[in-house]
Amino acid sequence: MSDNNTALVVSAHAADFVWRAAGAIALHAKQGYEVTVVCLSFGERGESAKLWKDPGMTLESVKEARKAEAEAAARALGVAHLELFDLGDYPLPLDRAATDRLVEVMRRVAPRFILTHSRDDPYNTDHPATTAFTINARMIAQAWGHNPGETVLGAPQVYLFEPHQSEVCGWKPDTILDITDVWEQKKAAIECMAGQEHLWHYYTNVAENRGNQFRRNSGGHAGGRPARYGEAFQSIFPRTVDEL
Repeated sequence: MSDNNTALVVSAHAADFVWRAAGAIALHAKQGYEVTVVCLSFGERGESAKLWKDPGMTLESVKEARKAEAEAAARALGVAHLELFDLGDYPLPLDRAATDRLVEVMRRVAPRFILTHSRDDPYNTDHPATTAFTINARMIAQAWGHNPGETVLGAPQVYLFEPHQSEVCGWKPDTILDITDVWEQKKAAIECMAGQEHLWHYYTNVAENRGNQFRRNSGGHAGGRPARYGEAFQSIFPRTVDEL
């Protein structure tokens, strides 16, 4: 694990980090973490239907709109570094050059933890492709023989954030984060995503449900923390602890 207070979020599209991890980003930024968000694409083809309905819309115009949304959301959340790979979406072209680029980011950031997508998502295969891509880059960033002389990556935990329909994505949360104190920041970031306004209420409801589950699992009727909003994650690797 890195001694730095840093975190890395790898998002397939420009809005994914907002719906699924904005609370974690804002909370850790508030705690002094430098959070880096990598957006592999703007979601310009597959996740911008509202924009495409405007007459005369072009691919570049959609990309510019989504870029502005992502930048505004990042500011609202206190993101330290927003890196826009602009690889294109539907599908994401995740080649060796893109892998090397993410490896370089991982080694530079040296994150204490990484957030990315679920391992499966039949509704959007860009998402699990991003997960496999991220785990592969983590492995390469740990290899002493990759660009010898560089500082290799340690062993940051990888947390998979919640997919849109978890019940069909093989995603099972084992970690719930109380984001009540930063909910207004997440709400502000959500409202930056004008291109997908239909999801604003949906992800507000998800956060409320996870807040309820946080209360239940932190003490329930015996007096759990009164969390109102939460985010849930599934960890990939074993945790190393001194006590349970």
